[in-house]
Amino acid sequence: MSLSINENSVIEVHQLHKNFDQVNAVNGVSFSVQRGVTTALLGGNGAGKTTIIAMLLGLLLPSAGRITIFGEDMLQNRYRLLHRMNFSSPYVDLPQRLTVRQNLTVYGHLYRLPNLGERIRQLAVDLNLTELLDRRYGKLSAGQKTRVSLAKSLLNEPELLLLDEPTASLDPDTADAIRSHLEQYQQRTGASILLASHNMAEVERMSANIIMLRQGLVVDTGSPTELITRYQRNSMEEVFIAIARNHLPLTVAT
Repeated sequence: MSLSINENSVIEVHQLHKNFDQVNAVNGVSFSVQRGVTTALLGGNGAGKTTIIAMLLGLLLPSAGRITIFGEDMLQNRYRLLHRMNFSSPYVDLPQRLTVRQNLTVYGHLYRLPNLGERIRQLAVDLNLTELLDRRYGKLSAGQKTRVSLAKSLLNEPELLLLDEPTASLDPDTADAIRSHLEQYQQRTGASILLASHNMAEVERMSANIIMLRQGLVVDTGSPTELITRYQRNSMEEVFIAIARNHLPLTVAT
């Protein structure tokens, strides 16, 4: 079956499934991510967020369904797409014995980046990593590793950035600076961002659209304002809790 591709969509996911033995981690998920905006992928632990991101990156093969990125089938053409993408997750470690500079250099070579040394120096300034460049990654704190992961994700100036808890372990001041940097990066480059986060203030600030997951299914979508209004709550944190507890919207559009 052929699918029509929306020109404004960077990601189109259609009836995506992922099964692990007897567990349906993702169970028929469909959604799109629009060009140049931040879309949040939300849900409780085990809702399927990380599994979906892994499939978008080609790290996991779907059990069924289709993923289209930049108008191309991810399964068939992943090597034509990966240089236009990148991701960050504090839960994916880099080689522990390498220094921060060495780690970033390795990834920069994978992307065949010109002027790599200058690119690393600039990112170190932007993300306050200059004093850490020659320290071993394994000796860093959790928050420092989070910033290194973000630097890695921005090395190739991706058109599509997949962020899994991008401010985990960061103090409020550093987290705010990181969000501002990501917003400025998006404004400068027109990049699209898919954000998975449990920080609802972060989601409200950064996201134009939200995809709510529960037990591997999409259960609601909308902008932060639309969801807050639909559930008659005061914040996205209250909306998240209502959906996690399987409460129905308090208002339903007719």
